[in-house]
Amino acid sequence: MSGRAFEPALAFYRGVTTLLGPLAPALLNWRKRRGKEDPRRMGERMGHASLPRPEGPLVWLHGASVGEGIALLPLIERLVERGFHVLATTGTVTSAQILADRLPAGAQHQYLPLDIPAFLNRFLDHWRPGLALVAESELWPNMLRMVHERGVPLALVNARLSPRSFERWRKAPRVIGSLLGRLDLCLAQSKNDALRLQQLGAPHVQICGNLKYDVPAPPFSQVMLAQMTAAVGARPTWLAASTHQDEEEIILAVHRLLRADFPDLLTIVAPRNARRGAPMAERAEALGAPTALRSRGDDLTAQTQIYIADTMGEMGLFYRLTSLVLMGKSLGAARGGQNPIEPAKLGATVLHGPHVDNFIDVYHDLAAAQGAVPVADEAALAEALRLYFSDPALLRRSGRATQEAVERFGGATDRIMLALEPWLARVQAENR
Repeated sequence: MSGRAFEPALAFYRGVTTLLGPLAPALLNWRKRRGKEDPRRMGERMGHASLPRPEGPLVWLHGASVGEGIALLPLIERLVERGFHVLATTGTVTSAQILADRLPAGAQHQYLPLDIPAFLNRFLDHWRPGLALVAESELWPNMLRMVHERGVPLALVNARLSPRSFERWRKAPRVIGSLLGRLDLCLAQSKNDALRLQQLGAPHVQICGNLKYDVPAPPFSQVMLAQMTAAVGARPTWLAASTHQDEEEIILAVHRLLRADFPDLLTIVAPRNARRGAPMAERAEALGAPTALRSRGDDLTAQTQIYIADTMGEMGLFYRLTSLVLMGKSLGAARGGQNPIEPAKLGATVLHGPHVDNFIDVYHDLAAAQGAVPVADEAALAEALRLYFSDPALLRRSGRATQEAVERFGGATDRIMLALEPWLARVQAENR
């Protein structure tokens, strides 16, 4: 597919985004009022750097949000060890807050500018990356074009394309062919991802595996874990992680169903959007379930039935409190699924709904190890929980199998570094 075939549409997009530049402050202020922008760093979204560029070779890595940013951490650490400075960009407030605590020395974070030519020019003039690595499927047209035109090698790493996205892009082959044609290298998570990307026009596709298998288990406070483990004791406990609103209604219903068989049941809910914590606590209490809300400092006691973990950066704590985890965005109207690798790495059995297109290969791998269990609806979820609560030995076997599977699937970082070696060597040579 020729990128030239799409140039008129690309020029139209570029023209429209250029005209929208003067409206960017109003858009960013609107997003700030909704909690989607950091008021102290909004200049970064218009390409104004808030940090100086370090001297020497610099590699720029971009991930859209929390999951993509965290997945890049093993690669960032290896690049820093090789002597590169690393600029990591993301586009969300939550990802910036989490990466601030997890980036190694030698790496720094900035927000990605809006996809407006003037902002991207300002950003690229300041940072002057020697290599650009974009995670998964972040294909911003102006960003790709301008990096390509500056002669900066550009690779899609940890690349994935869900079946649903593939079908959508097939209806616009010249568009996606032009975007993918800007890449110098495409390093896919799986064979299926590689085939889909090749069919849409991605060049130089290699299969390197999923970086998320290489990410260390999320950090946690040992003191807090000891306190909460003592508070939980031997109670049957499960966690619903990264849930969406309609899923939270299902979770409350399932909790009520199971209370008859397990009167000391503890349900922990970590909503995807922490702002839903307080409203969910009100709903749970209205149903007669004693509820604790972490954001307001409520204690977890023997009387607590619903514990709402509505804080950021603490999933490492909650994943360690139970070996039975439902991953959200899979059972309700919001579809695609959430990453199950973090709880699996800690030996959890992972339950999930039918809508997991964004991680379909990962769930397939875990299911083959008998550590990922699909549940179609509220009744199936309740039945699965009842089974595992009634058979602790089964839960232990399933958790061990899941943990061993995750360990087997690692190694993507090594393969990606090997594939990038010609460009890394060039960047270092140019900065001697």
